[in-house]
Amino acid sequence: MKLKQAGFAAIIAVSIAAILAFLNSYNLVPVTPSVLLFSRWLAIVVLLLYGIKKNSLTSWILVSMIVGAEIGNDFPEVAKNLQVLSKVFLKMIKTIVAPLLFATLVYGIAGHADLRQVGRMGWKSIIYFEIVTTIALSIGLVAINISQAGAGISLPAGFHEELPSVPSQSWNDIILHIFPENIAKSIAEGQILQIVVFSVIFGVALAMVREDKRVPMLNFTESLAEVMFKFTNIVMYFAPIGVGAAIAATVGHMGLDILLNLIKLLITLYVALLFFLFGVLLPIALFVGVPIKKFIQAVSGPVSIAFATTSSEAALPRAMENMEKLGVPRKIVAFVMPTGYSFNLDGTTLYLSLAAIFVAQAAKVDLSIGEQLLIVFTLMLTSKGVAGVPRASLVILLGTASSFGLPAWPIMAILGIDELMDMARTSVNVIGNCLATIVIAKWEKEYKPVDDQVFE
Repeated sequence: MKLKQAGFAAIIAVSIAAILAFLNSYNLVPVTPSVLLFSRWLAIVVLLLYGIKKNSLTSWILVSMIVGAEIGNDFPEVAKNLQVLSKVFLKMIKTIVAPLLFATLVYGIAGHADLRQVGRMGWKSIIYFEIVTTIALSIGLVAINISQAGAGISLPAGFHEELPSVPSQSWNDIILHIFPENIAKSIAEGQILQIVVFSVIFGVALAMVREDKRVPMLNFTESLAEVMFKFTNIVMYFAPIGVGAAIAATVGHMGLDILLNLIKLLITLYVALLFFLFGVLLPIALFVGVPIKKFIQAVSGPVSIAFATTSSEAALPRAMENMEKLGVPRKIVAFVMPTGYSFNLDGTTLYLSLAAIFVAQAAKVDLSIGEQLLIVFTLMLTSKGVAGVPRASLVILLGTASSFGLPAWPIMAILGIDELMDMARTSVNVIGNCLATIVIAKWEKEYKPVDDQVFE
């Protein structure tokens, strides 16, 4: 069977399974559970055949997500135990991030010894990040005020998970959190922003020493970066298993019926994120001349990883590699991408503005526009650097809500669908940061498109 035939067969098999499920759900035509089960697993077998024919990492990740969801639905107890596989994948990814950021940033800064360009990229990146995240924040505010998803909501029963208590942060705490006191501690805790600050200062210092002292360290960081990219390729062979296990564990714990809870809030977020993607990021991409088809191919792999694992950090190595393949110089990718993970969390910013007002609506607290802006501005500041931590935004949300006297129970209600919300907002974070690297490269007039690259 050829690839095109396998693709048609997969579409037909999935369509039949979906139609049977639809007819049965709405009692239009009674379908026995065994027939439904057979149709679903037949579709999965055909999808596996398509994955074998396609033989690309992205296709295997997408197929594994579907297989994982089915395992979680049919065998929930087995699926819950598969979470260890997703944790193994995330742990391996976390070992890559710190050395990769250090090596690429230091080489990118000291290798060209152009400190003025580093400064230019810095202020250009911050301007771009703040404009885009402000737009995202505004879209979230408008969306939740239109949908009124929190109005009349009742607390779902059965919440047993507790969020950790989070003290409110002062301005001093926020500023101090940016700078590392111990780089080993920053690496161990996964503090991306602190690693970036250390690496930038290290790179600047290296650029200032004489050549005979600089060259050995430059050669080391260049070699380290290449090794870490190869390390990433090895770890990515495990990605379909890790991603499929993550989806299976999620469905096994929550069930597919979780969509019935707080559906209005979920729809509000997804519609707002889609509006942001097509109404903000797409026009920016078209304006600066991004090759849309190639860009989609480059981000599809990292986004599918981010969607399934709900961690932007898991997608970082592959995203950096693919942006470099797309024609963005390594020095720009190495600077803009990790910086964006702290300052350009488009999806998280939109979500936080939406969720904060949802909490107030659910608690029947009437907030003025000024009060709403103050809350979401505080959230935007306190959320810096949380991209690599699944569900950390809930912790940030809880701490900020307590600072403004809002109750915690609406946030506990969000827990029921936070995994599904986190998938979407994390994916948008990755897309936004990938686009940012091209925007800055275009701004610096150093973007060199490559036509014959194959992306995984």
